[in-house]
Amino acid sequence: MTESVSQAHRRRLIGIGAAVILAAATVVAFVLPAEFGIDPTGIGRATGLTRIAQPANPYLAKGLRRTGVFTRSDGPPTPLPGASDHWEYELGPFEGIELKYVIAQGRPIVFRWSATGPLDYDMHAHPFEGGTDLTESYSIERADRLGGRYVAPFTGIHGWYWQNRSADRVKLTLDASGDIQGSKLFPTGGGEIDRSLTPKPGRGSN
Repeated sequence: MTESVSQAHRRRLIGIGAAVILAAATVVAFVLPAEFGIDPTGIGRATGLTRIAQPANPYLAKGLRRTGVFTRSDGPPTPLPGASDHWEYELGPFEGIELKYVIAQGRPIVFRWSATGPLDYDMHAHPFEGGTDLTESYSIERADRLGGRYVAPFTGIHGWYWQNRSADRVKLTLDASGDIQGSKLFPTGGGEIDRSLTPKPGRGSN
């Protein structure tokens, strides 16, 4: 009798323990990504749950109403005639950096950036006339790479803001080509830096 009670008690404890583990796994895999955008397992991103946690972004909503602006590509894009640029930067812990290209309305570029760790990024642009109040975003995510074809919807500055949200240093590499008329850097501390385009070794401007 005592043995049966002990076995039943053990089974209850095992059942309770299994339920606790299952509940914790559910929180980590599904609730945290959906409610808070925290995705330690990667399941949230794979299932799209992390997007649920993102607040409505008016700049992204505005940019996504356009068609034919940004076409994502998984592989390295075929370089376009015109200028080419190769840029590398190492982000310190919790550091951010912004790079923009000067591009005329209707002109295309192709690009690909990659990083040694995941970065929060915002791919966006704004026209010279009207300034940052007219900013539009075309992709806001957390990733370690992005590439594709971009056609400027207006004359202005177009590019990316990256933020390293980890305690590790992350190396960022960007390659772009096309009708690029100039480039600017915007460090986290403020200010604007004009930079010269640097063709990738082995390829110059056409």
